Amino acid sequence: MELFLWIVLLVVGLALLVKGADWFVDGSAGIAGKCKIPSLIIGLTVVAFGTSAPELCVSVASAIAHSTDLAIGNVVGSNICNILLILGISAIVSKLPVTKNSLVLDLPVLLVSSALLVGLGVWGQSLQWWDGLILLAVFGGYMAFLLVNAKKELRAQAALPPVETQEEKDPPKGKIGVWYARMCEKTWFLIVLTLVGLGMVVGGGTLLVNGAKYIASYFGMPERIIGLTVVAIGTSLPELVTSVVAAHKGETDIAVGNIIGSNIFNILLIAGISSLVYPLPFVIEKNMIDALVALAAVVLLYGFALFKGHKLGRVAGITMLVCFVGYYIYLFLV
Repeated sequence: MELFLWIVLLVVGLALLVKGADWFVDGSAGIAGKCKIPSLIIGLTVVAFGTSAPELCVSVASAIAHSTDLAIGNVVGSNICNILLILGISAIVSKLPVTKNSLVLDLPVLLVSSALLVGLGVWGQSLQWWDGLILLAVFGGYMAFLLVNAKKELRAQAALPPVETQEEKDPPKGKIGVWYARMCEKTWFLIVLTLVGLGMVVGGGTLLVNGAKYIASYFGMPERIIGLTVVAIGTSLPELVTSVVAAHKGETDIAVGNIIGSNIFNILLIAGISSLVYPLPFVIEKNMIDALVALAAVVLLYGFALFKGHKLGRVAGITMLVCFVGYYIYLFLV
């Protein structure tokens, strides 16, 4: 009975994480918009942070609880899921073009970040607070570069005629959708939505960590496996929903950019903050293989992106899914 209760709490935690992140993004993006912050910059900061909020909360909560295998397993496992599972499914649904900006900036940054995580982990066999500062410094430099480029792009867009917004193209449907859209025009509602969403993310992350720890101990499973599987897939749900729906609707730039940006956030921001909270041991025999799989996934993505018109098609999608299944078979058999 106690096991069933913890499974229910884990599922509830996942639901709170996903919906809380959604409300947090809606509320904070709405407030930023009312403050006249350009939508492009909102997307690079608020929305990108919001989709990574579940991983951030889970990893930091795990570090505070000294569940270090969960903390690092969540980061590495989420990155593996994002590329091999989510992009794999999305590429099968629709061909995914990789933009020039992603090829020359974002993917190289993700590749360097993944290699940096492996290097720092091997160097000291743990991620210490100074390693966290290095990761955060790289993250700060990357964000500064993005914002400078965003301002240049905004100046270029200012000379162009106004473009129809996504809300105008796809207005809210149903009574609840219309009511929600109207309420999101009110500042007080946006503030409440942001605070409630943030509370749901924090509460959901706590439930998820505690539930995962109990289930792992009950079945005698290492926390690392739980972090790489149940927790990683669960915290990747926002990216999964966003990318697959975007691919189905033809918004393929969003599908790829969402995943690349989220993975960069996971390594530089989330692993960086978590290692500041508590040192994250990097066991060569275990974490090295997982981190190398995450690095190999980036190399695979980059390789497919460089050929065939810079698009991820069904061959790429199927290859990624096969690699994902193979990795999970390894986790449970070795």
